[in-house]
Amino acid sequence: MANKTAKKFSKDFGKKEKVLNYTCQTYQLSRPNKVGAVMALIRECQPKTIEEWEKWYFKNAFTESKNPVKISQEILKELGERLHEKITEVVIPEWQAAFKELSLQDCMDYIYNLTINRTYDGFIREKSVINDGLAKYFPEVNFVESETDLDHAGDIDYLGYVGEHAFGIQIKPVTAKANFGNYSVSKRMKANFTDFEQKYKGKVFIVFSLDGEIGNKEVIKEIEIEIIRLKKYLTE
Repeated sequence: MANKTAKKFSKDFGKKEKVLNYTCQTYQLSRPNKVGAVMALIRECQPKTIEEWEKWYFKNAFTESKNPVKISQEILKELGERLHEKITEVVIPEWQAAFKELSLQDCMDYIYNLTINRTYDGFIREKSVINDGLAKYFPEVNFVESETDLDHAGDIDYLGYVGEHAFGIQIKPVTAKANFGNYSVSKRMKANFTDFEQKYKGKVFIVFSLDGEIGNKEVIKEIEIEIIRLKKYLTE
């Protein structure tokens, strides 16, 4: 039986996609405070057609801000105009200057810095989040680094053992997502998180590191609830 391929409605921007995506993310033009919490909105809508979703969105979407604004087609148009302005007036000139100044030495230094310096920075950041953060909040939990030969190792940095079972921790630098709530988990990561939960019984939590400290403090309460749940296995 042939696999059924879902129809895609997204427009293909070709080579322009990279610059559009880079600028949109850099200047935060698609954040909930600009276009609303779109994934939460579409899950609430549960549309059967894209027309149903479009109509429902413009009827119910508001910016997530101190003074919410109802989103209209005109607002999206204005965001598109701002995107074009940023690309033409800021991004292109900056990139053109960078292209002119870029040297072979820059490329060699970048690869070395990425491999040695940034890897070390990331290692220290992870240690700090665990040892100076989570381990102090939860002294009864045994935190261990994920073994490199495990299937989930690329997506799980640490395991927090509660008895024989464990929850997972993935540590992300704040630069990976300035807006924590808008962070998108890939299909591969979701699959690995599911496999992890089936094997260890615990959920996986994403912890954002802000200079070695926990940036999304709300995750601490979520982990606390998970620890209580896993402790129930100890009495069974």
